[in-house]
This record gives sequence, structure tokens and C-alpha cells, in this order.
Amino acid sequence: MKVYCKNINRYIPISGGETLIEIYQQVAKEIPFTPICARVNNKTEDLRCPVFAPKQVEYLPVGSASGMRVYVRSLCMMLYRAVVECYPGLSLRICHSISKGYYCRLEGMTVDAEVVENLRSTMQRLVARDIPFERKERLTADVKEMFREQGLDDKVKLLDTTHDLYTVYYRLDGVLDSFYGNLAPSTGILQTFDLQLYHDGFLLLACDPTHPEIAAEPVAQEKMYKAFTDYVAFNDIIGVRNVGELNQATANKRSRELINVAEALHDKKIASIADEIKRRYDQGGARVVMIAGPSSSGKTTFTKRLAIYLLTNLLKPQMISLDDYFVDRVNTPLDEDGDYDFESLYALDLPLFNEHLNQLIAGEEVELPTYSFELGQRIYKGKKLRLEDNSVLLIEGIHGLNPELTSEIPSEMKYKIYVSALTTLTIDDHNWVPTTDNRLLRRIIRDHKYRGMSALETIRRWPSVRRGEDRWIFPYQENADSTFNSSLIFELGVMRDYGEAILKNFPRDTSEYAEAYRLLKFLSYFTSIPENAIPPTSLLREFLGGSSFHY
Repeated sequence: MKVYCKNINRYIPISGGETLIEIYQQVAKEIPFTPICARVNNKTEDLRCPVFAPKQVEYLPVGSASGMRVYVRSLCMMLYRAVVECYPGLSLRICHSISKGYYCRLEGMTVDAEVVENLRSTMQRLVARDIPFERKERLTADVKEMFREQGLDDKVKLLDTTHDLYTVYYRLDGVLDSFYGNLAPSTGILQTFDLQLYHDGFLLLACDPTHPEIAAEPVAQEKMYKAFTDYVAFNDIIGVRNVGELNQATANKRSRELINVAEALHDKKIASIADEIKRRYDQGGARVVMIAGPSSSGKTTFTKRLAIYLLTNLLKPQMISLDDYFVDRVNTPLDEDGDYDFESLYALDLPLFNEHLNQLIAGEEVELPTYSFELGQRIYKGKKLRLEDNSVLLIEGIHGLNPELTSEIPSEMKYKIYVSALTTLTIDDHNWVPTTDNRLLRRIIRDHKYRGMSALETIRRWPSVRRGEDRWIFPYQENADSTFNSSLIFELGVMRDYGEAILKNFPRDTSEYAEAYRLLKFLSYFTSIPENAIPPTSLLREFLGGSSFHY
């Protein structure tokens, strides 16, 4: 019997029953890195998984997307093991990603430097002992009882609502935990990490994906932290902090209530931003409103709803599309692969854009360009714009917070808004919902429904989109005057049926299948929520359809 190893492009003979790590040891000298997991028939598996039949195997390094997820999950379990040892009886909550790390709290304790040092040194000892993460699978009823004995009531609540007969869990040095993905073979591979005090908790920092030998360096994200904190408080008030509680609320016929309250919160936030723009406008500023955010954050619907609230404040919103200021395609900068980099700031004609903004602010009339994607160049169709009394200009685009985009416009004339789906719901206390997964699912559904793009194409392009965000969007998010959290606490329950219908037929002979499989597993935790109670003005309608806005 043989397995085909993609890393070395040849077959490896096996007897059957060897683990992936044992198979790797046969060819370790031919693979220039130490793997943390492997892709087996295009599905990510942990290295202690046994192989009993012919398979295609690809070993993955820590720096790969799948490898980083395994590394971070494993660190989380090691952190939980340290909490059990240092502070027995306290609950660890890993809330969300922020500032290049993962924000953690100990319920019932004020975290200080001594607490952080105790946890860090305990984790370092666990690394030195190189303890295996043991993967187990038992009847869910048995797993729930074991979790209940350990005080993991949040996990019991989730298992009560998913109704699986068997459940996979992990054991580390006598402590149990569960994750929606694989872990490393042992603690010895988790050499690089750090813990740092952060507000009333601390940050868990994994290794830097581009330099796995050093820990990620935190960045200041105080505005993002406040946006997260506001929504966490909202979750606490309505009693839905994790997926188990969301599923219970759905079973108890509370989904319509959740939808109404979440939509009302969006309305309140948008109205507040419109009021602030009006206040600054009356003081002589805020003539240009810049709206930026990453892919599938709902910028377009937010902009349209903001325009309505500005009208109620007696302002006249006018809109300009940044896309119309693309340079001619032949002048578009190239990325590292030699392809056109349409997400680069320099894909825009910055001098012309600033010239037009200055003219508009001065009360002059401007003939606006229209970019023809078919021709790959700007054309003019006689579309003219002059700002009237009480007019405010709305400009939506990924570069809105980059100061270089509007370098010639006085700062007091600009009001900058950052829009992103900052998901505050957790799966359980040790598993958060990644904001990127929320946005990716939105994009998969929208691209499939409205852009004729398959899930394969969307997932294949996603790494490039993420690189563009890391370079052109995220470094400037703290420049915002306001941050709008476009996530809706109920949306993943609504998106479950849409996402599953698209992903279940995903081609399995592609490397992207690993991501599709992971997303399907993720969606399986959510109880389906019917969409009929979602209003036509909802931001989610931009992705699902049925919106009262024209896109």
C-alpha cells in the first residue's frame, strides 16, 4: 500500500495503520520544514491520524493558513491547561482576535502582571515537557458529562443543541477541551508565543505567520477594542454570548426578537454617526465622508442607510465611486505575481481624484469620469456634479482611511468611517467566531448569487483579498472618526442553509476543499434561522438578496 506525498511528488510505501507523523519521519530529510498538520485527500488532519488506505498527503508548515489555525488552537488548549493549574475554578474566556493576538479574560479575577507571568511560565514548562495532545472520540452523552465535571458548561450547552451522537475532544495532561479543528501533535512544537496585559485581561500572541520564530507584535487598536466591547455588552444584555445560547434562543422561538433588536442596534449606531456628521458640518467641516472597510463588510448598504439618516438631518448626500477613478488598465501597478493589483492605492488616479474633490468643496461643477471595465479605461459620459447648499459627499471604497488618498483635502473637511463585521459571538468560551470567516461566508453567498462566481473561485481568490486588506486597509483602521460594527448576532444561523447548499457540492479534488470542509463544519454548529423576519433594509440583504436598496 502507498500514499502519495505532494511535498516530494512521489509515493511512500506503508503497511497500514501508521500515523501521519510516522509517515513523515520516513521522508523528513526531503521536506524542508517541520509540519504541524497535514492535508489528507484535501482535508486537514492532525499528525496523529492513522492511515489505513491509499491517500494523497501534503504536509503543512506552521506559516500556512491551516498550520496557523492549528498552532493557535493548540496554544489555546495549552493556555487553558495553565489556567487549570494556576487558578483552579476560574473560567477562561477567549473572546475575539484583536491587536495581532487573541483577547482573553479570567472570569472573577483582575488580571495583573503577576497573573500573566504565572500563566506564561506554566505554558513554557508545558512546552518543555512536550506533552501529546490526545485526540479522543466518545458518545456525546459521555463527553457532556466529562465537560460538566470540569465546569465547561458552555460546551455542554453547545452539545445540547448540535445533537451529534459522537463528539471529538482532546486531552492534554489530564485536562479535556474541544475545538472545531485539529491540534498539534504535542506541546513541544509551540515554542513561540507570548502573553501581554491588555485592558482587564490579556493578549495571547501566537507566532508571526511570516516569521514563525518570533511572536506576533501587538498593534494599537483602541477604537476596535471599544467597538468589540460595546457589542459584547449588548450580547450580555440579551443573554446570547455564544452559539449554544443562540441555538437555545432559536429553539425557544426568540429568533424574531433577536433580529428586531440587532437591527434596531444597527439603526441606532447609524443614526448616531449621522448626528455627529451633522454636528461637524454645522461647524464648517465634514463636507466629505469617507467610508472604508474590508471585503464583504457591508460598506455599500451602510452607505445607503447613512444617506437616509443624513437626509433626516437636512443634509443632501451625494455619492462618488472610487472605482471610476481607476487609472487605465495599462498603467495599473502589478503585484508580486505579475498580475494587475487592482487593490493597490496606486491603481487610482490620485491627482485627478483630489483635484475633483477640491473643486467640489469650492462649489465648482465637475464632470465625473466613468470607468469602463470592458475597455479598461476611463470614459466621460457628460455626468456632472456640483455640491448644493447642505450637500455632503459620500465616498465608499477600501482606501477611504488612507491619508494619502485625500492628501490635498483639509482634515477638518473629512469624516472617516470604518465598517467591518466584528463578530463578538463565540462558539464557546475557548472558541471564538473569526471575523474573516463571517465575511468569507457573506462573500461566497453573494458571489454565487449575484456575480456568477463559484465558491471555488471565491475561496481561491480569498488569500489575495486578505493580503490586500493587510496592506491597504487594516493599517489605517484606527484613523476612523467612527467605527461601525456590521455584524448581526443572528446572521450565521441565517447563512447556514445558504452556505451549506453552496459548499456541499464543492469539488473535492482541489486544495481549496480543505477550506470548504472547514466552513461546513463551522456552519454545522448553528441552528438554522429563517430569514423571513429580516427587514428589506437589513445589511445582510446585500448578501442574501431581497433588499429594498438598488446595488
